[in-house]
Amino acid sequence: MTFRRKLLLVFSVTVCVSVLAVTLLVSAVTGRAFDRSENERTAALVAQFRREFNHQGEGVARRVEAVAGSESVSRMAVALRRKPADAGPYFESAKTAAENLQLDFLEFVESDGNIVSSAQWPAKFGYPETAIDSLAASADQGPFLKQEELQQGTALGLFAVRAAGTTENPVYIVGGRRLDKDFLAALDAPAGMRAVLYQNRGERFSQDFFVDLSALSSDDGARPADKLQPLIDAVRQSNQESAALVHWSNDAAEDEVFHAIPLMGPGQKNRPLLGILLIGNSRRAYVELMRRIRFAALMAGGGGILLAVLLSSWAAARVTRPVEQLAAAAKEIGAGNWNVHVDAVGHDELAQLADSFNHMTAELLAQRERLLQAERVAAWRELARRLAHELKNPLFPLQLTMENLIRARQQNLEQFDEVFRESARTLLAEIANLRGIINRFSDFAKMPQPQLQSVQLNEVVRGAAQLFQARFAAAERSKITCEPELDPYLPPVAADPELMHRAISNLVLNAIDAMPQGGKLILRTSEKDGKVMVEVADSGPGLTAEERERIFTPYYTSKQHGTGLGLAIVQSVVSDHGGRIRVQSEPGRGTSFVVELPRNRSGEFEQNVAKI
Repeated sequence: MTFRRKLLLVFSVTVCVSVLAVTLLVSAVTGRAFDRSENERTAALVAQFRREFNHQGEGVARRVEAVAGSESVSRMAVALRRKPADAGPYFESAKTAAENLQLDFLEFVESDGNIVSSAQWPAKFGYPETAIDSLAASADQGPFLKQEELQQGTALGLFAVRAAGTTENPVYIVGGRRLDKDFLAALDAPAGMRAVLYQNRGERFSQDFFVDLSALSSDDGARPADKLQPLIDAVRQSNQESAALVHWSNDAAEDEVFHAIPLMGPGQKNRPLLGILLIGNSRRAYVELMRRIRFAALMAGGGGILLAVLLSSWAAARVTRPVEQLAAAAKEIGAGNWNVHVDAVGHDELAQLADSFNHMTAELLAQRERLLQAERVAAWRELARRLAHELKNPLFPLQLTMENLIRARQQNLEQFDEVFRESARTLLAEIANLRGIINRFSDFAKMPQPQLQSVQLNEVVRGAAQLFQARFAAAERSKITCEPELDPYLPPVAADPELMHRAISNLVLNAIDAMPQGGKLILRTSEKDGKVMVEVADSGPGLTAEERERIFTPYYTSKQHGTGLGLAIVQSVVSDHGGRIRVQSEPGRGTSFVVELPRNRSGEFEQNVAKI
C-alpha cells in the first residue's frame, strides 16, 4: 500500500471514528435526556391524576354530605326508624337527588343493610347491601375507589359514604362519580402523552375493560389493544407500577413507552386491584431526533471523507512526492546510476533529508571511485603476480638450456651439434608453453559481450552433456553417471547461446575433474520466483569453507595443471547476463553450482537486436 493510500485511510478512519464517537455520545446523552424528560412528564401526569382524583373525591364527598344533611333525607331517616317502616315513598329519592347534585351513583341504605333507593339501578330497591360493614366503616372517611355493579355490567367509580339520622339506626348515603373518559379528559396531558384507564373486572385480559378504547387510536386508525396485555398482566401479578415499550408497527416513530399505575380499592390489607392507569409517552420526537442525528452524522462522515481525500491529496503532494523522488533516486543508485541528484525545496525535514541524501550519494560516489582505483591497483598487482608466476616456470628451463649451449660451445665443439639439437627442441617446447599462457590470459581479457537472443537452457544443458558423453564412459577411469533432471515447462531466457554453452561446459568439466574415481553428475533446470536456474552437482570430495570463498577468484586453482580461470570465466558470463552463480558444498558431500538467470530481460534483448 502506498503512502498516499495510507494517508487517505488514516484520515478516513479518523474522521469516521470521530463522527461515530460523537454520534454515539450525542445519542447516549439524548437518550438519557429523553428518559429523564419522559419520567418527569409521567410523574407530572400521575401527580395531576392524583390531584384530579382528590379534587373529584372532595367534590363527591361534599355532594354526599349535602345529600346527608338535606331535610328530605332527615325526614326519611326519622320515618324509617318507625316500626313497621315503609320505604316505598322513597323509591325515587336517590335518582332525584343524584340528578340535582350531578352524581353518577347514589344509594340510600338502611342500617340493617336494605337498599331504600338506588339512582343507578332502581331495581335494587329492597335488596340487601352485602357490603354494609364496609359502608359503616367508610362513613365519614375520605373518598375511595369502588367497582359498582350495574344492570348492564360494572363501572369504576369514585365514592364517598356518609350517615344521616341517629347514630343507632342511621341511613347510609353512598354516592359517587364514574371514572370515565370525561374524567380522563380533565387531565391536561402534554403533547405526545395520553392516559388510558383499564378496569380489572375479570381474570383474563379483554379490550372491553378499557374505559375509553378510542384513547388508543391514532391518526392512522385504531391500534390493537392486545399490545398492552403483557404490561397489564405484569401489574395484575405484582400490584406494582411497571413500564414497557410498546411497538405499534414497524415504524419506530409509532412506539410508545407506557407506565402502568395500579389503582387499589379501600382497606388496609389485601386491597383489591380495581383498575390500572396507563400513561403513554410517544417516542416520535426522540426517534425523529435520532434520525436527524444519524443523518447529520452521515453527512458529516461523507463530508469528512471528502475532506480526507482532499487533505490526503494535499499531504501527498506535500509529503509523498519528495519521498517518491527519494525512492526513485535510491532505485537509480541501486541500478548503478551514482550521479543521481534530488532537488531539495524548502527548509523542512524533507529538504534536510534530500540534502543528506545528496551528500550521501556524493560520498558514495567518491568512495566508489577510491574503491575502484584500489581494486584496479589490486587487480594489476594480482595479474602481475600471477603472470610472473606463470612465466617463471618456462623461463627457468630456457635459462638452463642457453647456459648448456654456451658451455657446450666453449668446452666440446664435437658434441655441440647434438646438444644444440636437443636444446632447440627444449627451447621450442617452452616457447610454445609461453605462447599458450599468453593466449589464455588474452582470452580472459577479451571476454566478448553477450549477444542476447531467445535461448532454451534445456537445449544448452543437453548440448554440454552430449559434448562430454565420451568422457563419462572413458575406459581409463571409473564410469560417471549423468542424470539430467530438466523442467519440461522451463521458459526461454534472453541469453547468448555460445557463452552460455561455454559456461555450462566449464561447470560440467569442473565436475568431471572433481570425480577422478567416477561418481554421479546431476544436471537440473527449474524456475522459481521469476528466475530460471541451472544446477550442476557432482558427488566428488566437496570443498572446504576457504575453497568456497576463493573458488571464483581469477587464477585460483586447486588442480595441479589448472590455470584458475575456468570458474572466473563462468562467473563473468553469468554476471554479463544479469544473473549470479553460487556454490553449495561440504567436505565429503559433493559440490553443487547453481546459476540463476532472470526470466525477463526483454529490454536488453531488444536493445541488442536493434544494434544488430
